[in-house]
Amino acid sequence: MFALKKNLSRYRFGMLTIAVTLLTSACAVAPGMRMQTSAAAAVNTTDSSQSVGENSQAAVSEKIDATAATPEIAITEVDAALISQLAQRRRQQQLELSQLLSGTPREYVVGAGDVLQIVVWDHPEFAAALGSSQIQSSARPGDPLAGFIVDQNGSLTFPYAGTLQVAGLRTDEIQQRLSITLGKYFVKPQVTVRMASYRAHQVYVDGEVHSPGALSVNDVPMTLYEALSRAGGFSDTADQSDLVLVRGGQSHRVNLTRLLEQGVSPSRLFLNPGDVLRVMPRDENGVYVMGEVNKPVSAVPRRTGVITLADALSQAGSVNASTADAAQMFVIRGSSTGTPQVFHLDGRSPVAMLLAKDFDLQPKDVVYVDGSGLVRFNRVLTLLMPLISSGLTAGVIAK
Repeated sequence: MFALKKNLSRYRFGMLTIAVTLLTSACAVAPGMRMQTSAAAAVNTTDSSQSVGENSQAAVSEKIDATAATPEIAITEVDAALISQLAQRRRQQQLELSQLLSGTPREYVVGAGDVLQIVVWDHPEFAAALGSSQIQSSARPGDPLAGFIVDQNGSLTFPYAGTLQVAGLRTDEIQQRLSITLGKYFVKPQVTVRMASYRAHQVYVDGEVHSPGALSVNDVPMTLYEALSRAGGFSDTADQSDLVLVRGGQSHRVNLTRLLEQGVSPSRLFLNPGDVLRVMPRDENGVYVMGEVNKPVSAVPRRTGVITLADALSQAGSVNASTADAAQMFVIRGSSTGTPQVFHLDGRSPVAMLLAKDFDLQPKDVVYVDGSGLVRFNRVLTLLMPLISSGLTAGVIAK
């Protein structure tokens, strides 16, 4: 009997020891996500994939600990200086892009499929070369208008002049060539060459516009604003800050909202024949808000494409006052080509929301609000209580 009591006492002591050990290490074994950080020295963020400004030095006091799946990442504090650097960098990128698009527009040159109207004055016999279609309108919208069509090889066939290579020439250059060639058969022929139908060059607009499709380019240079207007304008789901322009095998991201803020008129940005302009939808540029918020959500930008940290938290119903540690708000910005970035905001004071409303988020950013230490302790206690209760019940039964 004495031995049984002694074993029971040892069992109770062992259970108590285990419970105390687990409770004192609650933060380490608490279920759910947690941002594990440790002290770090100042780091130089001059790398293009993680810099916040040109050759800038960002002082950080913490870092995200490395795991088996993620590298060690320095934490950058969100302050007024950082927001200013990020804004300046965005402005510089859009100015460089506007310079690319605002160059001197190209003159229209004839290409395959164009229709030319050619008149040789005082020689009405040339009108017979057009046939009866000269005085008839096109039966269908896709039919060419009356005139001389440039074939797929870029050649034009004209009586007496034969076949001329005209692709890549202006109408005045074609007119000069025809005058020289016809001059072998006629005395000082007076030739006029005009465009009857523009069909060779197009730009393509698709995505979140009302009338996506191909737009014919004429002798008046097509601007970004005109292309969007001819495509019916933005739809309700369009992200006006994310227009993708494909030119010469390269993609350029055009932020129309930022350009307008900087005083750059879209009517001065010119498109080239063959350009592809795609307007991205807002729901593809959302950010993820998770952690101790009232409603974890994929936050969607406004119609202008802008979404700030304050916007994202607002769409998530704000932080959970009962479980969140407002001092531990993080923005995790991924990068497929370099080291991810982590930004930290101490939101214990409502004044911090002034910084949050100016901190612009990027598509696919992750906003994470960490839980308080007391909440993690309570979650561990909740997990241990059934174990402790079972142990005590077993002890009572044994007794």
